[in-house]
Amino acid sequence: MGLQGVGFKMMRDGPRIDLVSIPENPLPEGGRVHHVQTPDGVRLRVAHWQPLRLENGKVAIVLQGRTEFIERYAETVDALLQRGFHVVAFDWRGQGGSDRLLADKSRGHVDQFDDYLLDLDAVISSVVEPLGSMPRIALAHSMGGAVLLRALHREPARFERCVLSAPMIGLSMVKRPKAAHFAARMLAALGFSSHYVPGGTDEATIPFADNPLTRDEARHAIAGKIFKVAPDLAIASPTIGWAATSFAAMAALQHPAIAAAITTPILIAAGPDDRITSTPMAEAFAARLPYGRFLALPGSEHEVLLEIEPVRAAFWQAFDGFIDEF
Repeated sequence: MGLQGVGFKMMRDGPRIDLVSIPENPLPEGGRVHHVQTPDGVRLRVAHWQPLRLENGKVAIVLQGRTEFIERYAETVDALLQRGFHVVAFDWRGQGGSDRLLADKSRGHVDQFDDYLLDLDAVISSVVEPLGSMPRIALAHSMGGAVLLRALHREPARFERCVLSAPMIGLSMVKRPKAAHFAARMLAALGFSSHYVPGGTDEATIPFADNPLTRDEARHAIAGKIFKVAPDLAIASPTIGWAATSFAAMAALQHPAIAAAITTPILIAAGPDDRITSTPMAEAFAARLPYGRFLALPGSEHEVLLEIEPVRAAFWQAFDGFIDEF
């Protein structure tokens, strides 16, 4: 069972022009929507908030996970604003309010994983750099963490500090990742790249009972409530092509030399029993970083930032201590 009665009709041509605020998930006031075009012609929806009162002179860029969208980070944006950050959040290509890449817009797809680097580059050059020379921090979740780590390996000085929750360095939900990667590569080569992964569906949400995302029922329900107002923000299962290129990206990140070459200070936080991404791989990656730290969050499922209050409190306490060091 998934989201009932909600289709994937795209009621827009191009990026969504607004932000969607609902009573159960109010967005902070003052968010401005920008449309940014990448070098390969993909149009992205980007939002920028200025701090309402206190200003700490820093900008925080939020890098979401697969299937996510700006509105899902309303609480996170507010928490960053309360700490005095400028906040920039955006939707990756193929999801949320940005351009979709397939005729069937319900499918989560990307041609090459490093195409996400084009998105990040475009957002920084078009929205972040015009803010001036203020220090930059990145807050990345899951797939966004994998993109960020690949960007930092290429250019470690792009951010002053980074905080990652449950980064997609490996998957705990796949028992035989090498076999799955081989199968995805073969199916993509046979022309099935745009098809759902085996077992994939067009359902955009999953029931709360025994879900692997969060133990907080109200926060779990946010996406489904937003989709009732804005079904065009939803995507469902990934494609075979997405899986093939993502497995390749994760395999590359697992090479010890990658972490050793990233000199940016990084805090990685994850739940020991995360059923989506591999916490042991995330902890090992942090240990290989020259300036890395790992924070275990017992009781947390995959969505650290949408978890129950004790988990979120522990995360934000660690975040504040880490960021305040510079």
